[in-house]
Amino acid sequence: MIMPAPCITSRRKPRHLHAGFTYLGVLILVAILGIASVASLQIGSLLQRRAAEEELLRIGGAFQSALVAYSNATPAGQTHAPRSLDDLLKDPRYPGTRRYLRQMYVDPMTGKNEWGVVESPEQGGIIGVFSLSEAPPIKIGNFAPEFTDFTGKTSYRDWQFIVPANLLR
Repeated sequence: MIMPAPCITSRRKPRHLHAGFTYLGVLILVAILGIASVASLQIGSLLQRRAAEEELLRIGGAFQSALVAYSNATPAGQTHAPRSLDDLLKDPRYPGTRRYLRQMYVDPMTGKNEWGVVESPEQGGIIGVFSLSEAPPIKIGNFAPEFTDFTGKTSYRDWQFIVPANLLR
């Protein structure tokens, strides 16, 4: 005797109840990727600005050294400070070529070949340089000994690379 096949009923939920879960999963994944990429861009920007700060400190130190060398090479009876930054590239006081800087540096904070200058109140001439950027610095402490005056400054413009008076002849 042949038995009739039992009636098999599907225990699956209807298809329309699953609709949208994949789409929702993709939307959540896209949102997470967007947030992660924005965070990566912010960190990258911060690291780039930090590298520009280090470059500013290096270039400022080069300007200070050049101003000291210019002062030490001053012939008797002449001013110890250059009249312009171009005088550091080619000293006009000597007939030959005498350089204290190899090139005019670009300000890493502004990207321009412009620097603010600090002039000597007594004799005129340039005794220091500074960045023209008004942005607040990331580094506000733990400076090298020659830059300890920069501690707590609120803008790059306040980082003035001035030749100490005891180094000027």
